[in-house]
Amino acid sequence: MKTLILGGVKSGKSALAESLAAAHEGPVTVIATAIAFDTEMQARIDAHRATRPAHWRTVEEPNDLAGALKAASAPDTLVLVDCLTLWLTNRLIADPPADLAAERSALCDTLRSVPGSTVLVSNENSLGVTPDNQLSRAYLDAAGLLHQNIATLADRVALAIAGLPHLLKGPQL
Repeated sequence: MKTLILGGVKSGKSALAESLAAAHEGPVTVIATAIAFDTEMQARIDAHRATRPAHWRTVEEPNDLAGALKAASAPDTLVLVDCLTLWLTNRLIADPPADLAAERSALCDTLRSVPGSTVLVSNENSLGVTPDNQLSRAYLDAAGLLHQNIATLADRVALAIAGLPHLLKGPQL
């Protein structure tokens, strides 16, 4: 089962993903994509770490998401990716810049082929106005395309709002 969970900041998307992982009867691996560029982000990372059970394996991989997903996946394992938009940001600001289309394609190809269950968390942040700067517009465009591609591949898609899941595609959560 491939599940995509979208939502805004503090919408409950990670908690929803973690509840799906907690219900899984086999091993769980979390692929964490955040980079702590400042103390506030480090505090957010620490808070996420604190919510995970000790027996879950965590792989911190901010760049090679397709490779980490391929390495972590197994028939009995649930892989929780948190989060796609942080990974996308890392790739967007990479020096030299990443080929986002190629990396999105590689991630989608990997997602199609990996065994086991995958839960992917991502920020849905393109519901507002078009930003006034090129980097923000590039980010929103890339995130929108990534979400469309992943949603097409996913068996289930949900949108978290105010801690409540709203099913967009597939079986109930």
